[in-house]
Amino acid sequence: MKEFNIILFMCNWGPHAAFQTLQDTAALIPDEIKMVRIPCVGRISKALLLRCFEMGTHGVALVGCRPGSCRYGTGSSNAQGHVEDTRGILELLGLGKDRLRLATFLPDEPERLLSFLQDFSAEIREMGPSLVVPSEESILETEGEDRVKDIVSAHDVYACQDCGKCSSACPLTLAGKPFSPRGIVGEVIAGHIDDPAVQKDIWSCLTCGLCYDRCPSAVNFAEFIRDLRHYLATRGSNSYAAHGGFFQSLMRTMTSEELPIRHWDWLPKDIRTDPDSKVLFFGGCAPYFDIFFRTHLGVKTRNTLVDSLRLLNFFDIHPALLQDERCCGHDLLWSGDQENFLKLAQLNVRALQDMGVEEVITACPECYHTLARDYPRQGVDPGFKVTHIFDLIEKEIDKGAVSFKELDRKLTFQDPCRLSRLENRSDLPRKLIRRLNPVSFDEMADHGASAICCGNSAWIGCDAFSKALQVKRIRQAHETGSDLLVTACPKCQIHLRCAMEDPFLGEALQMEMMDVTSVLAQTIEWE
Repeated sequence: MKEFNIILFMCNWGPHAAFQTLQDTAALIPDEIKMVRIPCVGRISKALLLRCFEMGTHGVALVGCRPGSCRYGTGSSNAQGHVEDTRGILELLGLGKDRLRLATFLPDEPERLLSFLQDFSAEIREMGPSLVVPSEESILETEGEDRVKDIVSAHDVYACQDCGKCSSACPLTLAGKPFSPRGIVGEVIAGHIDDPAVQKDIWSCLTCGLCYDRCPSAVNFAEFIRDLRHYLATRGSNSYAAHGGFFQSLMRTMTSEELPIRHWDWLPKDIRTDPDSKVLFFGGCAPYFDIFFRTHLGVKTRNTLVDSLRLLNFFDIHPALLQDERCCGHDLLWSGDQENFLKLAQLNVRALQDMGVEEVITACPECYHTLARDYPRQGVDPGFKVTHIFDLIEKEIDKGAVSFKELDRKLTFQDPCRLSRLENRSDLPRKLIRRLNPVSFDEMADHGASAICCGNSAWIGCDAFSKALQVKRIRQAHETGSDLLVTACPKCQIHLRCAMEDPFLGEALQMEMMDVTSVLAQTIEWE
């Protein structure tokens, strides 16, 4: 029989006194329960909770103080929010929300605590073992110096002319961060990659591609950084992951092949799909984003997926959906975890090929770039055509008989880096926006190929300069006189919304945001 393990995070105060009574009286606490004594359950973040499941535990229980008796005031209510969100993520992953429980006890409730532990243990045994297979640790590189030289050579970094055009365009540098792409190049060539300051800069880069756009020697700095991160990751470098590494943990968890992911269970019933269609809509991670940021930012990026499908249905396209769709792996690749990126890529491609899919449509610029470019470049041949939904809609509209209702809004547009620069398609969303009938459409000071990044990429390196970038971008949007900021990437919405939550600047920064697909879906009509 497989050995079960359950992690019990127990508050040091009220419930621990009850647990100690159970130990003193030799009560029958299930053997599979491993207790971790902590100051307060409110300190256990969503990242820590998910990390337990990523490492293969079968159940997690948080046991805290009864509401009203928490000596820190909000510990129990904080824990409630973290548990509720993580249970939602576990449900989407197919692990089952009931593998995570929160309970509260007073010091004089040992019998009630024992009953909870025995019942929870029995429930976990009834559910069976977790289907998550923990990822193996990456093997440390031994040929460090040669590997770095190979990366420098592969990207022709020696061609750098030290002209400074990259630094003069870099959004981070312009935000005041002591950061220089050419400076990193010089330090790496000089053999200083083990310098902690150099490594921190490598993890700080937004990989937005503006420096590549400006470089007269065509040094692809973003891809150079990507490969250096892989090298650093295999040597155990701190990756400065945002949100406690929650999203990297989520993606690694998805590499477990037997995981019965339920990616589309939430989809409205009126959306028409066809499991036998050779055209498939690939949604991306928006459902996970909305759960994770439910209480803090309140973003609703899932609307982009629903409105994309409504647009396809409008044109009588009923695509297939991959019910156990996994992350495309974009953030793993760009945060140095090439091994797990390849696992996700192979699982996705195999599942789509098994369905006989001939064309994949996506509304996410990161999914598009990853499926269409990074999969084949990293040795995974998709074997199907990848289309951004903007391309498809543009062609459908060109057939005629379609118009758009008047829109009583003033629009401006935030370019996603992956589409505007890495794909050089800044024209694509603008063609569609110009078909709309808004009060006005005005560009921000920096737009198109020169647009400023939303402040973060691949969930790493988020700091005060990221926030400064976001504030600058939103102020540029306000300066256009617009009242609706149109986006084309769920992460742009998340990061810009984060700046709007600033306790000092937030009110002045507020602006409604909506994805291009949602604006199209709400105004399109047949003539």
